[in-house]
Amino acid sequence: MNKKMLSLVIPAHNEEECIEETVKKFSNALKNNDIKHEILVINDNSTDSTESKLKELTKNIKEVKYLNNTPPNGFGFAIRKGLENFSGDYVAIVMADFSDNPSDLIKMYKKAKEGYDCVFGSRFIKGAKIKDYPIHKMILNRITNNIIKILFLIKYNDTTNAFKMYSRDTIYGLKPFLSNHFNITVELPLKSIVRGFSYAVVPTNWTNRKEGVSKLKIKEMGGRYFFIILYCYLEKLLAMGDYKKTI
Repeated sequence: MNKKMLSLVIPAHNEEECIEETVKKFSNALKNNDIKHEILVINDNSTDSTESKLKELTKNIKEVKYLNNTPPNGFGFAIRKGLENFSGDYVAIVMADFSDNPSDLIKMYKKAKEGYDCVFGSRFIKGAKIKDYPIHKMILNRITNNIIKILFLIKYNDTTNAFKMYSRDTIYGLKPFLSNHFNITVELPLKSIVRGFSYAVVPTNWTNRKEGVSKLKIKEMGGRYFFIILYCYLEKLLAMGDYKKTI
């Protein structure tokens, strides 16, 4: 049986309280399901003990690797470094704070093997569960995602969710990457859709972090989200298919 290798890219900035649990639980889930994999953590200029914990993890789990991101730090910079260095046939972006569920990753991998270029998680469809989502973030999330649905004429309702999986060819077809921060969570799926890559949507569970501090700063991100949404919309309208999937 042909086993497709799965890479996890996990950006981590000052995640000393969470990173060990996240890596171990995703590692166990992948091993229990006999999925060939690597776990690539990008240490995004952490100033706490994140790197020392990563060094221990690499000693104890052979599938774990980590790279230090060079300044400036930023969620998008870290993701981009991971996307330049992963080895798998597929790559999934996973949050370091263990808000994503390992069992959902297994569902996404199985769905990808059906032949889809991308598999997108949604926290807002039947079968998904959300725990302790801050109300102000929930309101902004729903407004932003509904604007995206209307602009791009799509049914997918969780574009801002980072938890997604892409084939290696898809990642190559989405370059160049523009986002330096959390707006990369929007850039990757919107480019995938605009450029004609196939995708499936699966329900995914989300639990708010128990330890550490969220790195998403809403006041700083509004303009960045708007920029990347506008960029993808203009590509959809004006690029004349120049970046469309060709195979």
